[in-house]
Amino acid sequence: MRGVIKGFTILVFIITATVWVLIGYYAAAMPQQFSVTEGKTLRLDGVVTAVRDNDSAAPRAASVNGTTHNETLRLFGVFPIKTVRVQVVEQPVVVVAGVPFGIKLYTDGVLIVGFTDVDTAAGPYNPARTAGLRVGDVVVSVDGRAVNTNEELKNAVESSGGSYMTFVIRRDNLSFSVRFRAVRSQTENCYKSGFWVRDSSAGIGTLTFFDPDERFFGGLGHAVCDVDTDEPLPISAGEIVAAEIYDVEKGSVGTAGSLCGAVGDDAIGNLVENGAAGVFGILTRMPGACFRTMPVAMKQQVSTGSAQMLTTVAGTTPQLYDIEIVQIRYSETALTKNMTIRVTDPVLLEKTGGIVQGMSGSPIVQDGKLVGAVTHVLLDDPQRGYGIFAENMLSASGMTAQSAASA
Repeated sequence: MRGVIKGFTILVFIITATVWVLIGYYAAAMPQQFSVTEGKTLRLDGVVTAVRDNDSAAPRAASVNGTTHNETLRLFGVFPIKTVRVQVVEQPVVVVAGVPFGIKLYTDGVLIVGFTDVDTAAGPYNPARTAGLRVGDVVVSVDGRAVNTNEELKNAVESSGGSYMTFVIRRDNLSFSVRFRAVRSQTENCYKSGFWVRDSSAGIGTLTFFDPDERFFGGLGHAVCDVDTDEPLPISAGEIVAAEIYDVEKGSVGTAGSLCGAVGDDAIGNLVENGAAGVFGILTRMPGACFRTMPVAMKQQVSTGSAQMLTTVAGTTPQLYDIEIVQIRYSETALTKNMTIRVTDPVLLEKTGGIVQGMSGSPIVQDGKLVGAVTHVLLDDPQRGYGIFAENMLSASGMTAQSAASA
């Protein structure tokens, strides 16, 4: 009898510990806020259910656009996990694109990307390091005058005559002043700053969606980052241009492939934001060969299993290719890695080896909805990569908030 009681006690302990581990896991994994469309309830997987606060029965359908309420997430419908905020929004509908585009981006200030010692009369010296500057800092102004190009900064430094200047520096979204003094180079016979800067960037990506009425667009699914610092480039201006894919460098294990494209000269849109969830802006003319209009899935409507990726690997016309959504993450700390995906389409695998550079922003569709966009490839397995929820891109662009506000 004692053995039975002991065994039962151990079993209860194991079950209790498992429940607490699962509660902790889902509490960290679940976001603080969800969105639902009018007439829909918040439905999650079978392990976690949602119950609207003050409702003793099953959760009732949301009714009024623009309203919010609280719901409690429960493990197995019993154990409370956390309370989340649920916003009722109008069903977002966008044109799903999948077409390639070129990016021309000009920074807001100039970005410090590296250091180099200056050969002074007294020997090698770096005034930038002495002043406490860092790679990734943005020089916003010199002596009260804004600088947005490499040439503007170079002229300010060379004309300083070695006098102290006041740099306004932006670092981690904070701005502060630095007293800076350039030094004369013996070999070049001019004043030098001791750092390298960049004022622009260019590349090819994939347009994810646009609003046919407002002409607001989103693409890439991640920020345009500097190749040296890996930090998002702050933009003062930018544009997108039409592009055509003429070749593919096939990816392999350890080597990222890429789409090879030619970009046009005429802009088709102006960039407004280079953010963590992608690049956003306003179209000045409609891109050709886009897919079709689709509703956007809320993140909880995305499921593991079969899906399709819309991308362009030749010319300007996108095509659908089969993929599998392997894993879903709701975590708000991994904005561009909400999904793990795997390419299963034999045609695409033969052509590209899987996911390659330039596919970032390629729409992911499932059950007749836009559910996300491709963001990254896994170098050790180019058939696999990550994707961002389409809802997160829309939220970053402000479109869902605008929809709710206009209802």
